[in-house]
Amino acid sequence: MSIPICIDTYKARVAEKAIEAGASMINDVWGLQQDPDLGRVAGESGVPIILTHNQRNTDYQDLFDDIFNSLDRSIEFALYSGISQAKIILDPGIGFGKTPAGNLEILRNLDLFKARYSKPLLVGTSRKSVIGIVLGGLDVKDRLEGTLATIALAIAKGADLVRVHDVKSVSRVVRMSDAIVRGWEPG
Repeated sequence: MSIPICIDTYKARVAEKAIEAGASMINDVWGLQQDPDLGRVAGESGVPIILTHNQRNTDYQDLFDDIFNSLDRSIEFALYSGISQAKIILDPGIGFGKTPAGNLEILRNLDLFKARYSKPLLVGTSRKSVIGIVLGGLDVKDRLEGTLATIALAIAKGADLVRVHDVKSVSRVVRMSDAIVRGWEPG
């Protein structure tokens, strides 16, 4: 069985070496806005790329407009770099330059991303600090239930992919959530 490997980097050289070694996807937590050469690497290799919204602070004029404008720039740069529309996956960036309230607002409104973009939507909430904060200061190792809740609700709101740590537990939640949201047939 072949298991796809995703390289988590915003550096072109790292992505290039990882793809040479067999990586089949790039996850850029800066949405092509840190290393302009990363777009070329993704475009030439033909691998899918995850474009994540991120910023260095939590100051927003309007949370959704600011995120949408940033993702629009990322998509535009991806296309300019030769990345196919079909190879672009979007991530609203839970935990990346957002307040806890902002993270929850994004999760409540993932359907806005689905309505605006006809692209797969990835959500990475696994063990994030917002879960620890909402649940009373839980340590990272104690955030499984919070993670499972965010995953199930993200799928209900349109998430197509999830990034997680606890694969066995989350895969069951994903399968059940998908059966409810997207339908299920026996066998």
